[in-house]
Amino acid sequence: MTTRPPAASPWLRLRAWLTGGTAPPRTAPACNSAEAAHSDSQRAQALIAAIDAGGLPLNPARVNDIARRLGLEVSRSAPMEQTIARIRALLAQPGTAPAVLPAAEPAPRPNPLRRR
Repeated sequence: MTTRPPAASPWLRLRAWLTGGTAPPRTAPACNSAEAAHSDSQRAQALIAAIDAGGLPLNPARVNDIARRLGLEVSRSAPMEQTIARIRALLAQPGTAPAVLPAAEPAPRPNPLRRR
């Protein structure tokens, strides 16, 4: 039985096509409801960690989407600060999600569009 390598990002596929190389084969991402629920809480934790690190969410629709996926009812006209406070309160409740950990330093990624 042959196993496939993980799917390459669109940028890597474009770069391989432009340079005449071969792009890795595409694979369908595996997703089920347990993984989706886990990723929703991870998205919420990442949002809160980014805000704590001094970031500012630029897209209120994304914040509202995260809140809705966590089960909160959010109005489109609700202030973003209020929605963020509700997400924090939900994450702080025991048993809903693990505590928010401080954000780790991301590893520097090479720019695929830069010539070497």
